[in-house]
Amino acid sequence: MHNRNVGFIIIGIAILMILVVFLFNSALREIIASGCTAEHAIQCPMYDTVNKQTYLSLGLVSILVIIGLVLIFSKPEERIVVKKIREKKESKPRDLSLLRPEEKEVYNFVISQGAMFQAELIEKTGFGKAKMSRIIDRLEGMGLVERKRRGMTNVVVIKD
Repeated sequence: MHNRNVGFIIIGIAILMILVVFLFNSALREIIASGCTAEHAIQCPMYDTVNKQTYLSLGLVSILVIIGLVLIFSKPEERIVVKKIREKKESKPRDLSLLRPEEKEVYNFVISQGAMFQAELIEKTGFGKAKMSRIIDRLEGMGLVERKRRGMTNVVVIKD
């Protein structure tokens, strides 16, 4: 939602609050008029309390109005659209001669799919969780793959 719309909503709520304050004020004044005795009806101390409550309420509503006006007239934040232009990189031949056979197997699975869940790699290779974690750690250390957290599992992707 844009700031301007939120500002209009806040001002609308403030106007409703002003109406409620004045209705409440008039209802209290009627109660005071019927409750105060004739001898001090004009100088009844309850009138002062009602006035203080009214001024406090209107002060709070005026703060809401100010916030609404600031939101309406403030310049909206500009959305900065960042486009990544990926130049077509020549794929560098990666030296896989240093990899162990199980590391090559995992790497080839990831290459063939582009990205795989770590749990899926465990199922396809038959390796245990700890062994798979160590293999992916080594592949990450060599800069071949990257692990990204997705919920309760990891996605293994080829590193650019």
